[in-house]
Amino acid sequence: MNKLSTRNFVLIAMLIAVLVILGYVNIPQPAGLSITFNMIPVAIAAMAMGPVGGAVVGGAFGLISFMQCFGICGSSGMGAILAGINPFLAFVQRFVPRLLDGWLLGWIFRLFRDKLKAGMPVSCAVTGFMAAFLNTLLFMTSLVWLFGNTDYMRTSMAGRGMLTYIVAAVGINGVVEMIVSTLLSSAVGLALVKAGYIRNEK
Repeated sequence: MNKLSTRNFVLIAMLIAVLVILGYVNIPQPAGLSITFNMIPVAIAAMAMGPVGGAVVGGAFGLISFMQCFGICGSSGMGAILAGINPFLAFVQRFVPRLLDGWLLGWIFRLFRDKLKAGMPVSCAVTGFMAAFLNTLLFMTSLVWLFGNTDYMRTSMAGRGMLTYIVAAVGINGVVEMIVSTLLSSAVGLALVKAGYIRNEK
């Protein structure tokens, strides 16, 4: 147990370090959002350490995302605006969806690996895809829910409903993130299976 705990601690530290680096390589898009690949370390943590490990690294992703509102570990134009409106709600909107994403991914991976017996390639690929999908869904839903009544969001939504706005705002961002997350999470996940960090079955 001590060896396993130490190994998990080291893996978490490495994944958080990757999150910090990825915080500086976001690709800005016209709608104020950015293409980000920070959900990939979250998916890897969920596959290797289950819901708790996924939540820890997901929470780290959320904290880094919130710090970007103030120009720390990268920057976020939208985040700076939201923090200027209400720092507490900006924290909730940036942190909670990412923590929840990581926690859910741990259960999704176990569902496909242990219950559905889908095999490791499929389990890793689904987890990678859902990492990006849930990140987008939870982030955008919380954005509209918490800030939908502000002048900034009313201008951005331009009278469109929540679903229409989310689809229009995400656009190519979500598609690119889902493809890249699926491919890279699968590759890294399968490599960790061979290295013994991820078990083939329950």
